[in-house]
Amino acid sequence: MLTVGDKFPSFALTAVKAGPEGLAGPGKSFTEITSQSDAGKWKVVFFWPKDFTFICPTEIAAFGKLAGEFADRDTVVYGASTDSEFVHLNWRVYNEDIKNLEIPMLADVKRELSEALGILHKEEGVALRATFIVDPDGTIQWASVNGLNVGRNPQEVLRVLDALQTDELCPCNWNKGQEALDAQKLFEKAA
Repeated sequence: MLTVGDKFPSFALTAVKAGPEGLAGPGKSFTEITSQSDAGKWKVVFFWPKDFTFICPTEIAAFGKLAGEFADRDTVVYGASTDSEFVHLNWRVYNEDIKNLEIPMLADVKRELSEALGILHKEEGVALRATFIVDPDGTIQWASVNGLNVGRNPQEVLRVLDALQTDELCPCNWNKGQEALDAQKLFEKAA
């Protein structure tokens, strides 16, 4: 699996658009998103195993509810699975929790991005619940992966993004607005 310090792989995937445009119907609901889309921004890219399942919509909806918070941090959020854009669209139409989703849903049908990231489940052949925070230069700054049966906490992803964007030393459980550690003061105190 790619990790902190690795370059996020190049990709070009079809996606269901965010918001109401995503429900316009086949031919109108889709767009291409590439590794060059939203250049110069922070990116959060998260994967789920399969559409039309139980845990996945809880996570996707939670990321969607935080879309404005991520945007306020000059960060775009992409959700992805190995299902097609048509399956994503159908799922949005019929699932109230994600119907008005404010993030695009990428279709990694050929599993090229999932494979390049090293996040395919060995037996199931679907993406694990992986999350990546990628800086504006395309370098992975945080990577996390859960097994198929455990959902993740998008609030924690936002907290880590906040810490990374300070470019300072942030202690355990640090939250935006709190003071970061001052290494010089800590060094002087220890001496």
